Amino acid sequence: MGLLERLRKEWFILGIVLVIAAARLEPAVGVKGGPLKPEITITYIAVSAIFFNSGLSLKTEELTSALMHVKLHLFVQIFTLVFFPTAIWLFLQLLSITPINEWLLKGLQTVGCMPPPVSSAVILTKAVGGNEAAAIFNSAFGSFLGIVITPLLLLLFIVRRYIKDWLERKKPPFGTISSCVLLMIIYTTFCDTFANPNIDLDKFSLIVIVFIIFSVQMSFMFLTFLFSTRNNSSFTPADTVAIIFCSTHKSLTLGIPMLKIVFAGYEHLSLISVPLLIYHPAQILLGSLLVPTIKSWMVSRQKALKLTRQPKAPVKV
Repeated sequence: MGLLERLRKEWFILGIVLVIAAARLEPAVGVKGGPLKPEITITYIAVSAIFFNSGLSLKTEELTSALMHVKLHLFVQIFTLVFFPTAIWLFLQLLSITPINEWLLKGLQTVGCMPPPVSSAVILTKAVGGNEAAAIFNSAFGSFLGIVITPLLLLLFIVRRYIKDWLERKKPPFGTISSCVLLMIIYTTFCDTFANPNIDLDKFSLIVIVFIIFSVQMSFMFLTFLFSTRNNSSFTPADTVAIIFCSTHKSLTLGIPMLKIVFAGYEHLSLISVPLLIYHPAQILLGSLLVPTIKSWMVSRQKALKLTRQPKAPVKV
């Protein structure tokens, strides 16, 4: 894969780096009261656009096909929205006595509370050949749970029903639209940071947070693998693949707007956002690297199960 093709494929990650750099060079453009008027364009227009776009892109018809796999859904949702944040909270009690920046630690806690993404978990599950329908259901349902208190999303399901034919015919680039709006939100968030001389991020804390995020992802992926492959789990190898990715991935698309709403007015909002901004590329990188290994395991496991279920040939006397 050539350099240009790689850059085109990873344009969003590159975009994050560029908007943060732009915010560092000229923070006055995106601060409150600045030319971009983020108190209006971001707080109301951009955040609403993210949720509106997410609601329209959810394919509710595909979710019904995976609805009956209740045990798998319960496992993913409980792990994502109960076990994950609880485990992170307990871990942070130990880290609170370290010199790591307290706002980065708070950001790490918010990562644990985030719903799964609708995109990356499904894409990686499909790449391996896992249970794509289950991945779609749990990613979308988890995202729905994450914003269930937002009446707007409920309205979007109704809107989508009436414009379903147009959506299927035109196939709007929902992912690209959300990503572009998200880059604008990230840019203004960091403009506020760099415009505030009282905020200081030490390199030690940042490096430790990066290490913790990769460690947490690897540990939780291994943990979900162990849980879902127990003898009495009843999950198929394809189910296990969906569980691994859906249970450990977190949504940046929904997470950043949520943080913007919940922590509105906090001068340390950008520092709280940093762990989530790191977690997003980390989960894609780790997932992509592990796709061949997980796929190899799944195929060999499926072959082994197929052989054990084949009826034995009668012994000739």
